[in-house]
Amino acid sequence: MTSTATTRSASAGILLMLAGLFMFSVNDALGKWLVATYSVWQLLLIRSAAALVVLAPFIWREGTRPFVEAPKPALQIVRIVFSTLEVAGFYWAVTYLSLADVMTFYLAAPIYVTAISALFLREQVGWRRWSAVLIGFIGVIIALRPTSASWSAPALIALAGSICFSFLLIVTRHLRGTSDTVLVTGQTVAALILGAALAPFAWVPPSAADAALLALLGVVAMIAHVCVNRSLKLAPASVVVPYQYSLIVWAIVFGFLVFGDVPDFAMLAGAAVIICAGLYIFIREQVRKVKTAPIADLP
Repeated sequence: MTSTATTRSASAGILLMLAGLFMFSVNDALGKWLVATYSVWQLLLIRSAAALVVLAPFIWREGTRPFVEAPKPALQIVRIVFSTLEVAGFYWAVTYLSLADVMTFYLAAPIYVTAISALFLREQVGWRRWSAVLIGFIGVIIALRPTSASWSAPALIALAGSICFSFLLIVTRHLRGTSDTVLVTGQTVAALILGAALAPFAWVPPSAADAALLALLGVVAMIAHVCVNRSLKLAPASVVVPYQYSLIVWAIVFGFLVFGDVPDFAMLAGAAVIICAGLYIFIREQVRKVKTAPIADLP
C-alpha cells in the first residue's frame, strides 16, 4: 500500500471512529431522556429486541457454526455477565447523574484495565504506568467530589459499571478469535433476557413515538459498533483509539443542550486528569509493543 493510500485509509478510519463515537453519544443522550419515563429494564428489553432485528441478517449469514464452536464457553458467559452489568449500570446511573459525570467514570476504564491486568493477570506493568494508574485514580476521586455527601448511590453505581466495563474489555481481549457477530449477539440476548425478566414489574405503556425512540436506541448502537469496528480495520489502533476521549466533549454538549446540565469544576478537573493518565498509559503501551516486537515486525 502506498503512503497516499495509507494516509487515506487512516483518515477514513479516524472519520469512522469519530462518527461511531458521536453515535454512541447520541445513544447515551437518548437513553438518558427515556429513562426519565421508562425503567432501565424496559429500555434494555426494547433496545435489545431492536438490535437483534438489525443483527438478524448477520446471524443468518454466519449460521450456527460460529456460535456452537465459539472458544472458551465459560469465558463467553463471564463476558456476557460483565456486559449486561455495565450497560444496566450505565443507564441506571444516567437516570440520576449528568451524562458528563457518568462518562467521566467510564473514561477511566483504560486505567482500571491496567491495574486489573497487573494485579490479577500478572501482566508486567512498570513504575511509569503504575504512576499513571495512581494519578488516574486521583482523577476519579476528584470527579466523585470527595465529601461525605458526594459518595452517592448513583455515583457508586457509575463507578461499579465502569469497573464492569473494564473487566469486559479484558475478557474480550482474551476472546479475540470469536466472531464479532457472536460477541455482539451474546451480550444483546443477555440484555434482552434481563429486560424481559424485570421490565414487567415497572412497565409503562410507551406511546408510538417513544416506542420508536426505544427501538432506535438499539439501531443507533449497532451502527456505532459497525463504525468503530470498521475504523479499527482501516487504521491502526494507535491512530484512532485516542479519539475515544471526544465522548466527554459530546457528553458535555448534549448534557447542556438537552438537559441543561452545567459541568462543575470537580468534574472537569477529574475528567482532565483521567484523560491525561489514560493517554499516557496508551502511549506507554505502544512504546512497549515497539520495544518487544521482533525486528521483522518493526516498521
